[in-house]
Amino acid sequence: METFWFCAVAVMIAAYVVLDGFDLGAGILHLFVARTAEERRAVLASIGPVWDGNEVWLLAAGGTLYFAFPALYASSFSGFYLPLMMVLWLLILRGIAIEFRNHIEGPVWAPLWDVVFSGASALLAIFFGAALGNVVRGVPLDASGYFFLPLWTDFSAGPNAGILDWYTVLIAVAAFLTLAEHGALWVALKTEGVVETRARRAAAGLWWSVAAAVILITIVSFRVQPHLGESFANRPWGYVFPLLAIAGLLLMKFSKGLRAFLGSCAFLVGMLTSVVFGVYPDVLPSIGDPSLSLTVTNAAAPRYGLEVGILWFLPGIALALGYFVFTYRSFSGKVRL
Repeated sequence: METFWFCAVAVMIAAYVVLDGFDLGAGILHLFVARTAEERRAVLASIGPVWDGNEVWLLAAGGTLYFAFPALYASSFSGFYLPLMMVLWLLILRGIAIEFRNHIEGPVWAPLWDVVFSGASALLAIFFGAALGNVVRGVPLDASGYFFLPLWTDFSAGPNAGILDWYTVLIAVAAFLTLAEHGALWVALKTEGVVETRARRAAAGLWWSVAAAVILITIVSFRVQPHLGESFANRPWGYVFPLLAIAGLLLMKFSKGLRAFLGSCAFLVGMLTSVVFGVYPDVLPSIGDPSLSLTVTNAAAPRYGLEVGILWFLPGIALALGYFVFTYRSFSGKVRL
Protein backbone atom coordinates (compact mmCIF):
# COMPACT_ATOMS: atom_id res chain seq x y z
CA MET A 1 0.00 0.00 0.00
CA GLU A 2 2.84 2.40 0.84
CA THR A 3 4.45 1.68 -2.54
CA PHE A 4 1.18 2.47 -4.32
CA TRP A 5 1.06 5.93 -2.74
CA PHE A 6 4.76 6.46 -3.41
CA CYS A 7 4.11 5.75 -7.09
CA ALA A 8 0.99 7.96 -7.05
CA VAL A 9 2.97 10.94 -5.75
CA ALA A 10 5.72 10.25 -8.29
CA VAL A 11 3.19 10.13 -11.16
CA MET A 12 1.60 13.43 -10.11
CA ILE A 13 4.98 15.13 -9.81
CA ALA A 14 5.90 13.80 -13.26
CA ALA A 15 2.58 15.09 -14.63
CA TYR A 16 3.31 18.51 -13.13
CA VAL A 17 6.81 18.65 -14.60
CA VAL A 18 5.59 17.61 -18.06
CA LEU A 19 2.59 19.95 -18.12
CA ASP A 20 3.76 22.99 -16.20
CA GLY A 21 7.25 22.38 -17.53
CA PHE A 22 6.36 23.70 -20.97
CA ASP A 23 4.76 26.73 -19.29
CA LEU A 24 8.03 27.42 -17.50
CA GLY A 25 9.99 26.79 -20.68
CA ALA A 26 7.79 29.19 -22.64
CA GLY A 27 8.44 31.78 -19.95
CA ILE A 28 12.21 31.21 -20.07
CA LEU A 29 12.23 31.82 -23.84
CA HIS A 30 9.52 34.49 -23.80
CA LEU A 31 11.89 37.43 -24.32
CA PHE A 32 13.98 35.63 -26.94
CA VAL A 33 11.59 33.95 -29.35
CA ALA A 34 9.05 36.81 -29.24
CA ARG A 35 10.28 40.36 -29.91
CA THR A 36 7.15 42.37 -30.59
CA ALA A 37 3.96 42.86 -28.60
CA GLU A 38 2.00 40.64 -31.00
CA GLU A 39 4.59 37.89 -30.87
CA ARG A 40 4.63 37.91 -27.07
CA ARG A 41 0.87 37.76 -27.01
CA ALA A 42 1.13 34.65 -29.20
CA VAL A 43 3.52 32.96 -26.75
CA LEU A 44 1.23 33.79 -23.83
CA ALA A 45 -1.79 32.59 -25.81
CA SER A 46 -0.08 29.22 -26.32
CA ILE A 47 -0.17 28.58 -22.56
CA GLY A 48 -3.04 30.89 -21.57
CA PRO A 49 -5.88 28.32 -21.44
CA VAL A 50 -3.88 25.69 -19.54
CA TRP A 51 -1.11 27.15 -17.39
CA ASP A 52 -3.12 27.56 -14.19
CA GLY A 53 -4.77 24.16 -14.60
CA ASN A 54 -1.36 22.55 -15.01
CA GLU A 55 -0.40 23.70 -11.52
CA VAL A 56 -3.22 21.56 -10.11
CA TRP A 57 -0.84 18.61 -10.30
CA LEU A 58 1.60 20.33 -7.96
CA LEU A 59 -1.18 20.94 -5.45
CA ALA A 60 -2.42 17.36 -5.85
CA ALA A 61 1.08 15.97 -5.27
CA GLY A 62 1.52 18.16 -2.17
CA GLY A 63 -1.87 17.15 -0.78
CA THR A 64 -1.21 13.46 -1.39
CA LEU A 65 2.21 13.77 0.20
CA TYR A 66 0.62 15.31 3.29
CA PHE A 67 -1.95 12.52 3.47
CA ALA A 68 0.18 9.48 2.62
CA PHE A 69 3.63 10.44 3.99
CA PRO A 70 3.09 12.93 6.84
CA ALA A 71 6.59 12.38 8.27
CA LEU A 72 8.16 13.28 4.92
CA TYR A 73 5.86 16.29 4.55
CA ALA A 74 6.74 17.59 8.03
CA SER A 75 10.45 17.00 7.62
CA SER A 76 10.85 18.46 4.14
CA PHE A 77 8.62 21.49 4.71
CA SER A 78 10.56 22.45 7.83
CA GLY A 79 14.02 21.73 6.46
CA PHE A 80 13.37 23.42 3.11
CA TYR A 81 11.35 26.31 4.56
CA LEU A 82 13.37 29.14 2.98
CA PRO A 83 13.49 27.77 -0.60
CA LEU A 84 9.81 26.79 -0.38
CA MET A 85 8.91 30.38 0.47
CA MET A 86 10.99 31.53 -2.49
CA VAL A 87 9.17 29.08 -4.77
CA LEU A 88 5.82 30.31 -3.46
CA TRP A 89 6.67 33.93 -4.27
CA LEU A 90 7.98 32.99 -7.70
CA LEU A 91 4.72 31.14 -8.45
CA ILE A 92 2.78 34.23 -7.34
CA LEU A 93 4.91 36.60 -9.43
CA ARG A 94 4.59 34.37 -12.48
CA GLY A 95 0.82 34.17 -12.14
CA ILE A 96 0.25 37.89 -11.66
CA ALA A 97 2.64 38.69 -14.51
CA ILE A 98 0.43 36.71 -16.88
CA GLU A 99 -2.78 38.20 -15.50
CA PHE A 100 -1.66 41.84 -15.06
CA ARG A 101 0.16 42.25 -18.36
CA ASN A 102 -2.84 43.33 -20.43
CA HIS A 103 -4.66 45.40 -17.80
CA ILE A 104 -3.01 48.73 -18.69
CA GLU A 105 -1.79 50.10 -21.99
CA GLY A 106 1.59 51.78 -21.70
CA PRO A 107 5.21 51.69 -22.86
CA VAL A 108 6.48 50.33 -19.52
CA TRP A 109 3.66 48.19 -18.09
CA ALA A 110 3.66 45.21 -20.48
CA PRO A 111 7.48 45.01 -20.86
CA LEU A 112 7.81 45.06 -17.05
CA TRP A 113 5.54 42.06 -16.61
CA ASP A 114 7.20 40.28 -19.54
CA VAL A 115 10.52 40.49 -17.67
CA VAL A 116 8.87 39.32 -14.42
CA PHE A 117 7.22 36.40 -16.20
CA SER A 118 10.45 35.32 -17.87
CA GLY A 119 12.60 35.79 -14.77
CA ALA A 120 10.19 33.98 -12.42
CA SER A 121 9.88 31.08 -14.87
CA ALA A 122 13.66 30.75 -15.14
CA LEU A 123 14.18 30.86 -11.37
CA LEU A 124 11.41 28.30 -10.79
CA ALA A 125 13.10 25.87 -13.18
CA ILE A 126 16.38 26.38 -11.31
CA PHE A 127 14.79 25.96 -7.87
CA PHE A 128 12.91 22.81 -8.88
CA GLY A 129 16.13 21.35 -10.27
CA ALA A 130 18.00 22.14 -7.06
CA ALA A 131 15.20 20.50 -5.07
CA LEU A 132 15.53 17.33 -7.12
CA GLY A 133 19.27 17.39 -6.55
CA ASN A 134 18.74 17.59 -2.79
CA VAL A 135 16.42 14.58 -2.85
CA VAL A 136 18.94 12.49 -4.80
CA ARG A 137 21.97 13.59 -2.76
CA GLY A 138 20.21 13.35 0.59
CA VAL A 139 19.94 15.62 3.62
CA PRO A 140 21.41 15.46 7.16
CA LEU A 141 18.46 13.80 8.90
CA ASP A 142 18.63 13.25 12.65
CA ALA A 143 17.12 10.39 14.66
CA SER A 144 13.76 12.17 14.84
CA GLY A 145 13.58 12.57 11.07
CA TYR A 146 14.22 16.32 10.95
CA PHE A 147 16.99 18.40 9.44
CA PHE A 148 18.05 21.96 8.71
CA LEU A 149 19.97 23.10 5.66
CA PRO A 150 21.45 26.57 5.13
CA LEU A 151 21.13 27.97 1.64
CA TRP A 152 24.80 27.11 1.05
CA THR A 153 27.98 26.29 2.99
CA ASP A 154 31.21 25.40 1.19
CA PHE A 155 29.48 24.05 -1.96
CA SER A 156 30.64 20.50 -1.23
CA ALA A 157 28.17 17.60 -1.47
CA GLY A 158 29.30 16.03 1.80
CA PRO A 159 27.77 15.84 5.29
CA ASN A 160 27.91 19.63 5.74
CA ALA A 161 26.23 20.42 2.44
CA GLY A 162 23.76 23.24 2.03
CA ILE A 163 20.74 23.45 -0.23
CA LEU A 164 23.08 24.69 -2.94
CA ASP A 165 26.30 22.83 -3.64
CA TRP A 166 28.14 21.90 -6.80
CA TYR A 167 25.87 18.90 -7.38
CA THR A 168 22.51 20.58 -6.80
CA VAL A 169 23.61 23.58 -8.88
CA LEU A 170 24.53 21.17 -11.68
CA ILE A 171 21.08 19.55 -11.50
CA ALA A 172 19.50 23.02 -11.43
CA VAL A 173 21.32 24.01 -14.63
CA ALA A 174 20.27 20.74 -16.29
CA ALA A 175 16.64 21.35 -15.25
CA PHE A 176 16.79 24.89 -16.65
CA LEU A 177 18.09 23.66 -20.01
CA THR A 178 15.62 20.76 -20.16
CA LEU A 179 12.56 22.88 -19.43
CA ALA A 180 13.73 25.56 -21.86
CA GLU A 181 13.94 22.84 -24.53
CA HIS A 182 10.52 21.52 -23.51
CA GLY A 183 9.02 25.01 -23.75
CA ALA A 184 10.66 25.70 -27.11
CA LEU A 185 9.08 22.57 -28.58
CA TRP A 186 5.68 23.56 -27.17
CA VAL A 187 5.89 27.11 -28.55
CA ALA A 188 6.97 25.74 -31.94
CA LEU A 189 4.01 23.36 -31.86
CA LYS A 190 1.45 26.04 -30.97
CA THR A 191 2.59 29.13 -32.89
CA GLU A 192 3.21 30.16 -36.49
CA GLY A 193 5.52 32.39 -38.48
CA VAL A 194 8.69 33.89 -37.05
CA VAL A 195 7.87 32.82 -33.49
CA GLU A 196 7.65 29.17 -34.57
CA THR A 197 10.89 29.52 -36.55
CA ARG A 198 12.78 31.03 -33.62
CA ALA A 199 11.38 28.41 -31.24
CA ARG A 200 12.49 25.57 -33.53
CA ARG A 201 15.93 27.14 -33.81
CA ALA A 202 16.14 27.49 -30.02
CA ALA A 203 15.07 23.86 -29.54
CA ALA A 204 17.70 22.65 -32.01
CA GLY A 205 20.44 24.57 -30.23
CA LEU A 206 19.35 23.62 -26.73
CA TRP A 207 19.22 19.91 -27.56
CA TRP A 208 23.00 19.60 -27.55
CA SER A 209 23.24 21.28 -24.16
CA VAL A 210 20.53 19.01 -22.76
CA ALA A 211 22.27 15.89 -24.10
CA ALA A 212 25.60 16.96 -22.60
CA ALA A 213 23.94 17.79 -19.26
CA VAL A 214 22.21 14.39 -19.14
CA ILE A 215 25.49 12.53 -19.65
CA LEU A 216 27.23 14.62 -16.99
CA ILE A 217 24.53 14.41 -14.31
CA THR A 218 24.14 10.66 -14.89
CA ILE A 219 27.82 10.07 -14.21
CA VAL A 220 28.03 12.27 -11.11
CA SER A 221 24.68 11.14 -9.66
CA PHE A 222 25.85 7.55 -9.35
CA ARG A 223 28.91 8.80 -7.48
CA VAL A 224 27.07 11.21 -5.17
CA GLN A 225 24.33 8.68 -4.33
CA PRO A 226 25.63 5.07 -4.38
CA HIS A 227 22.11 3.76 -3.68
CA LEU A 228 21.22 4.52 -7.31
CA GLY A 229 23.68 1.94 -8.58
CA GLU A 230 22.49 -0.62 -6.03
CA SER A 231 18.87 -0.19 -7.12
CA PHE A 232 19.60 -0.77 -10.79
CA ALA A 233 21.96 -3.66 -10.01
CA ASN A 234 19.40 -5.42 -7.82
CA ARG A 235 16.44 -4.78 -10.14
CA PRO A 236 17.73 -4.71 -13.74
CA TRP A 237 14.20 -4.29 -15.13
CA GLY A 238 14.45 -0.69 -13.96
CA TYR A 239 16.66 0.13 -16.94
CA VAL A 240 13.42 0.57 -18.89
CA PHE A 241 13.16 4.05 -17.36
CA PRO A 242 16.50 5.46 -18.58
CA LEU A 243 15.87 3.74 -21.93
CA LEU A 244 12.59 5.69 -22.14
CA ALA A 245 14.53 8.90 -21.48
CA ILE A 246 17.08 8.07 -24.19
CA ALA A 247 14.31 7.27 -26.68
CA GLY A 248 12.60 10.56 -25.90
CA LEU A 249 15.87 12.47 -26.27
CA LEU A 250 16.47 10.96 -29.71
CA LEU A 251 12.89 11.62 -30.77
CA MET A 252 13.34 15.28 -29.84
CA LYS A 253 16.36 15.47 -32.12
CA PHE A 254 15.16 13.56 -35.16
CA SER A 255 11.51 14.61 -35.43
CA LYS A 256 9.42 17.77 -35.54
CA GLY A 257 6.10 19.09 -34.35
CA LEU A 258 3.97 16.92 -32.11
CA ARG A 259 6.37 13.97 -32.22
CA ALA A 260 9.25 16.10 -31.00
CA PHE A 261 7.14 17.48 -28.16
CA LEU A 262 5.96 14.00 -27.18
CA GLY A 263 9.60 12.93 -27.23
CA SER A 264 10.35 15.70 -24.76
CA CYS A 265 7.49 14.48 -22.55
CA ALA A 266 8.88 10.92 -22.69
CA PHE A 267 12.35 12.22 -21.86
CA LEU A 268 11.10 14.07 -18.76
CA VAL A 269 9.06 11.08 -17.59
CA GLY A 270 11.99 8.73 -18.17
CA MET A 271 14.42 10.92 -16.23
CA LEU A 272 12.07 11.43 -13.29
CA THR A 273 11.05 7.78 -13.05
CA SER A 274 14.72 6.80 -13.18
CA VAL A 275 15.31 8.98 -10.11
CA VAL A 276 12.26 7.56 -8.32
CA PHE A 277 13.32 3.99 -9.10
CA GLY A 278 16.88 4.70 -8.02
CA VAL A 279 16.08 6.14 -4.59
CA TYR A 280 13.28 3.66 -3.71
CA PRO A 281 12.52 2.58 -1.00
CA ASP A 282 13.87 5.87 0.35
CA VAL A 283 11.70 8.95 0.00
CA LEU A 284 14.36 11.24 1.50
CA PRO A 285 17.85 9.75 1.82
CA SER A 286 20.05 10.64 4.77
CA ILE A 287 23.60 11.92 4.31
CA GLY A 288 26.09 9.96 6.35
CA ASP A 289 23.88 7.39 8.09
CA PRO A 290 21.55 5.53 5.68
CA SER A 291 19.64 4.02 8.61
CA LEU A 292 18.18 7.49 9.34
CA SER A 293 16.66 7.82 5.85
CA LEU A 294 12.94 8.35 5.51
CA THR A 295 11.49 5.41 3.60
CA VAL A 296 8.09 4.43 2.22
CA THR A 297 7.61 2.44 5.41
CA ASN A 298 8.69 4.73 8.25
CA ALA A 299 7.34 7.91 6.65
CA ALA A 300 3.90 6.55 5.70
CA ALA A 301 0.56 7.14 7.41
CA PRO A 302 -1.23 4.22 9.13
CA ARG A 303 -2.29 1.51 6.70
CA TYR A 304 -6.01 1.94 7.39
CA GLY A 305 -5.87 5.58 6.33
CA LEU A 306 -3.97 4.70 3.16
CA GLU A 307 -6.60 2.10 2.23
CA VAL A 308 -9.56 4.42 2.86
CA GLY A 309 -7.82 7.20 0.93
CA ILE A 310 -7.98 5.19 -2.28
CA LEU A 311 -11.78 5.50 -2.22
CA TRP A 312 -11.41 9.28 -2.54
CA PHE A 313 -8.24 9.39 -4.62
CA LEU A 314 -9.34 7.31 -7.62
CA PRO A 315 -12.57 9.20 -8.46
CA GLY A 316 -10.82 12.53 -7.82
CA ILE A 317 -8.00 11.70 -10.22
CA ALA A 318 -10.52 10.44 -12.78
CA LEU A 319 -12.32 13.81 -12.67
CA ALA A 320 -9.04 15.70 -13.00
CA LEU A 321 -7.96 13.59 -15.98
CA GLY A 322 -11.34 14.11 -17.65
CA TYR A 323 -11.00 17.86 -17.20
CA PHE A 324 -7.51 17.90 -18.70
CA VAL A 325 -8.52 15.80 -21.70
CA PHE A 326 -11.46 18.15 -22.36
CA THR A 327 -9.31 21.28 -21.97
CA TYR A 328 -6.48 20.17 -24.23
CA ARG A 329 -8.89 18.91 -26.89
CA SER A 330 -10.82 22.19 -26.79
CA PHE A 331 -7.68 24.30 -27.27
CA SER A 332 -5.78 22.02 -29.65
CA GLY A 333 -4.08 23.34 -32.76
CA LYS A 334 -2.22 26.58 -33.47
CA VAL A 335 -3.10 29.68 -31.46
CA ARG A 336 -4.97 32.53 -33.12
CA LEU A 337 -4.89 36.05 -31.75
